[in-house]
This record gives sequence, structure tokens and C-alpha cells, in this order.
Amino acid sequence: MNKNELKPAIVFEEFAKINKIPRPSKREEKMIDYLKNWGERHGLDTKVDETGNVIIRKPATPGMENRQTVILQSHMDMVCDKLVDVEFDFDNDPIRTYVDGEWLTAEGTTLGADDGIGCAIELAILASDNVKHGPLECVFTRDEETGLTGAEGMKAGFMTGDYLINLDSEDEGEIFVSCAGGRNTTAKFTFTRQEAPTGSFFIKGSLKGLVGGHSGDDINKKRANAIKLLARFIFQTMNRYDGVLLAQFHSGKLHNAIPRDGYFVIAVPNDIKENVRADWNVFAADVEDEFHVTDTTMQFSMESTDAESVIDSAVAKKFVWAVQAVDNGIYAICQDEALGGMVETSSNIASVHSYDTTIDILSSQRSNVMSNLDNMCATIQAAFELAGAEVLSSDGYPAWKMKADSKLQEIVVNSYVKLFGHKPVVRGIHAGLECGLFSERYPNLDMVSFGPTLRFVHTPDERLHIPTVQMVWDHLLDVLQNIPQK
Repeated sequence: MNKNELKPAIVFEEFAKINKIPRPSKREEKMIDYLKNWGERHGLDTKVDETGNVIIRKPATPGMENRQTVILQSHMDMVCDKLVDVEFDFDNDPIRTYVDGEWLTAEGTTLGADDGIGCAIELAILASDNVKHGPLECVFTRDEETGLTGAEGMKAGFMTGDYLINLDSEDEGEIFVSCAGGRNTTAKFTFTRQEAPTGSFFIKGSLKGLVGGHSGDDINKKRANAIKLLARFIFQTMNRYDGVLLAQFHSGKLHNAIPRDGYFVIAVPNDIKENVRADWNVFAADVEDEFHVTDTTMQFSMESTDAESVIDSAVAKKFVWAVQAVDNGIYAICQDEALGGMVETSSNIASVHSYDTTIDILSSQRSNVMSNLDNMCATIQAAFELAGAEVLSSDGYPAWKMKADSKLQEIVVNSYVKLFGHKPVVRGIHAGLECGLFSERYPNLDMVSFGPTLRFVHTPDERLHIPTVQMVWDHLLDVLQNIPQK
């Protein structure tokens, strides 16, 4: 399969155009201008709100004027991550895509299908002359990936539809009717740097090649977290030997991604340097065995490095002990049978970076039960405050609760059975969707979420399963034809 064979052609043509437009989270101005100009060029009612969200309205096709209004919604920003050895400027360079069998992926960067493919589906419907539908509102929100601030800033009345279909899901054949709420917790250790003792030997330990992934949707897949692994080795080394000092610790980039790589610099007494190297090799073998299913390409390296000042030893120990102790991964599973045993509550330590006088830590907590989200954040707060860190928790975003009498869910499921001959999976997702915020602002809005299959989102391995785009397209068009009358 080559790019000229991608179906539906109209969707992939729009996606190719979108991927030429830089759209990092919080820096979506070029994409906002593109959408505004696109709508106006097609003669459609187009508005941009004060937050930067874009809405393009399209009247009903002939004979469908009396149908209820449907909102199609996706987010315009993308997670920007790349392989460490790839040169790429996300503020200026177009995403370079290629076909790999049945998958579309990118050259060393995130693909942007999360959620560029949702945007492309919306634009394709708006551009099409042969899709039957009632009144449509196509909404493109900004900054979903780093705080859902587009949805948060949207005022009541911007959308006026009766049903909302969110196109930001990643598993074709699954209809999402609930999502987790989330919050970020940050911790800061403050210290004064010191000179290492005479005779210290400086070692740099590096780890890369982990799978990583989405810190919500992939948290149940037992993928390795680079921060936890690097801190674990330092913890073991400090426990085993006297005089081990920490100079640097760097790992992780994004609050919503499982960290894939990182490194530390430690100073050790010269007479134990070979012991530490040997311990590192044993540690690497143990970790590779632990994650032999999920992380098969991890790479460990250790080398000598230049001397530098070190972090105050008491603070360094408290930091390492706290990261070793803090909860990471699944905390609770949903008890509601309708949600199929999905993850209810989790936490991910997302980034750690040391500077001249501070170590800054970012973690994210998620839960479909808001009281348990509060408890998870309190657990993280307690661990770091006991170690002497200054801790702050963000306001976050709410969960989206399943609507028991959803008419839209019924339409979507029946349409899927008619088209594909079997029932889709109806479930919640352990990730943040903007539907949670919409449910607060628009309490009567009936919502579902579905989309084509994506894998390894929020990583440079992100890929889109090409055949599922046609399936989602066919499904969505059939749903639009079966929307009830007003």
C-alpha cells in the first residue's frame, strides 16, 4: 500500500494537509488560522471563541433539515515527541509520514493522528457534497493534551447541538461512554550544591528505548517507567555503599506520557566504581527480564563523565527515597461491571529534572471517581512532603459519567451491528476526554466517543491503522443518517 491508495481518500488528503501545519499544544495559532480560513473559503459559518476554539457550522443536506443537530468534536493540538537523535522543529517542520504495511507512521516523531485524524474526518465531512446529514457543528478545541484548556475556556452557548460525537478515541470497534478525571501534582526539592570529596569518580547512567505510551490508556500495560527505574538503581546503590552522591537526574517530557528515556550522574568513591558498573549490568539484566514482554528494545549504558558539583546529600537521599516509594501505575480497578474491569485510579510520575538549586518533579493522577482522584493526589502529596518537598496540585478536569439512557449510544451501537455484523465494545476510558468538561457546561448533551485504531500515542512510535479509518468513516456517515427528528 502506498499513500495514493489510502482510503477514504478525502480523509487522508485532509490529514496530509493538517500534518504540514505546526500545532504543538498551547501554540496552535497556525492551526486556528488554517481552520478559520478553511471554513470561510468553503462559505460556511465559522467562529473562533476567545480561547481559540473553532466551530464550523454546515446546514443540513436536502431532506434532513428536521433532524436534531450533531456536534462532531476533535482537538487540534498534538503531543510533540521525537527520538533523541532526530533533528526536528515542531514549531516549523511538517510531520514526515510514511506507510508501513497497514499502518501510517512518522519518521522519528509523533504522527499527530491524535487527534489530527479526528480533525481530518470532520473537514472531510464538511467538504463532501455526497454525505447525507442533518445540521452539523464541527468543533476543534485547542490545548487538549496539556490541560484541556480549550474545553475549559469554552463558554456555554458556543455549541448548540443535541448530540456530540467526540473523535478522539484510539480503538476501532470500541464506543466510549465515560472517561477519567485528572490532575497534575508537582513537587520541588530545593538545595545548595556542594563540591564532591577528593577522589570521587563520576558516572553517567543512561536508559533509552522504552515503549512509553499514554499515561492513562496505557497505564495497565505494565510498561517500564524510566524515572522509576533510574531512581531504583540509585536507591539500591546508596543503600549498598557509603559516599554515593547525586549530581544530575533528567527523565521525562510530558505530563501525559510514560517516560521512555533518561539519565543520571552520580559521584562514587573511586574504590567502588567497578562494583557500581557490575551492579548496573546485573540491574539491567534483571529489568530486561521483568519487562521482557512489554519493553524489548530498552538500552542501558554507563560511562565515566566529567566532575561537577553535587546535590546536598541529605536532599538527594530524600528525593531518591521519595521517588522509590511513591505510587506509580494502577491504584484501583473499577467496581462497576458495566465498565468491564477498566482501571479506575492511577498515577504516573512523568518528568524529573534537576537544576542548579532545585529538582522539579511532575506527576499525573487519574480516576473515574473524583473522591478517589482526591485520595490519589493526597497519597502523592504525602510521600513528597514527608521527604521535604514543596508540593502543589492542579485544579485538573472532571470525569465524564456514563449516561444510562443515552439515545446516541443506542444509535451508534445499532449502526455498528448493521454495518459490521457484531456488537462493538461499550466501555469507559482511563484517560481524559473533553466530554468531562462538556458534561459540566452542557449537562443535557448526549455524548459518545469513537475513532480509528491508534497505537503508541504520545511517542515517536505512534501509528494509525489505515483500514480502520474507512470503518470509522462508514460508521459515522451511517450514524448521521439515523439521527432522530427534532
